[in-house]
Amino acid sequence: MLKKIISGGQTGADHGALDLAIKLNVSHGGWIPKGRKTESGPLPLKYKLKELDTPDYQTRTKHNVLDSHGTVILSRGPLTGGSLLTQSFAKVSGRPNCHIDLLNNDAFEAAIILQSFVLENQIEILNVAGPRASHDPEIYSDVRSILEAVFYLMFLDSKDEEKIRALVPEGTIEEDFPETKDQAISLIESELPLKTKIFIAKLEDTRVQCLYFGWLDYLKRRLGFDSGNQALFSRLRKERDPLLFTIEDGVMEIVKSLKQRFKKNYTLRIVK
Repeated sequence: MLKKIISGGQTGADHGALDLAIKLNVSHGGWIPKGRKTESGPLPLKYKLKELDTPDYQTRTKHNVLDSHGTVILSRGPLTGGSLLTQSFAKVSGRPNCHIDLLNNDAFEAAIILQSFVLENQIEILNVAGPRASHDPEIYSDVRSILEAVFYLMFLDSKDEEKIRALVPEGTIEEDFPETKDQAISLIESELPLKTKIFIAKLEDTRVQCLYFGWLDYLKRRLGFDSGNQALFSRLRKERDPLLFTIEDGVMEIVKSLKQRFKKNYTLRIVK
């Protein structure tokens, strides 16, 4: 089971992998050069990477290969520069590695290849590498979508899938769409039976992605995202990067907030 995503923190592929891990509440990390160096400046502290005592990118690359159970490198065309070096380090150290060329594989095919690589090598800590944003402006979005598809495929193969989908509320959806995050959470809360609230409250934080995958279609409809509820989407987007924020990201924000409210209000506490 894939439990942690690491990368070197560079723009592009590295950054996409870290942002996806944060979105899905998956543990993340990795090594980054001294000064948290990237081509766009110091990496923000919200990314839990360990800083080396050297600004050398090659040292960073080697540490991340050795600290993972396997490395995937995504590119558009043959590997060059740091991506090629990453593959070389992995081969020399005898660590499992997988190169996916997005010129030869679409996003879904890439996700299938990566899922197979993870399962065959029993990878719990995955090192993700690829070109920086200045070399491939689209690689950030590619990596995010491919990794999310991998976690979705794993959800479909898990024992959680049927249980989570069975909790989706039934009934007609009225067009009383919420305009704020608090309204959205209160609306969903009001329509759920107590046993569902308790189940969600007890769900491990690292498994909240299961609720996201199982309830995505329902929440998009219920919150009006499928009907153009721009009021809620715009408010959620203001809290994140407006150029990269998607409806699916908005749903995940609601899921995380819903989980935290239920964890606070519906968890049985033993009073001594």
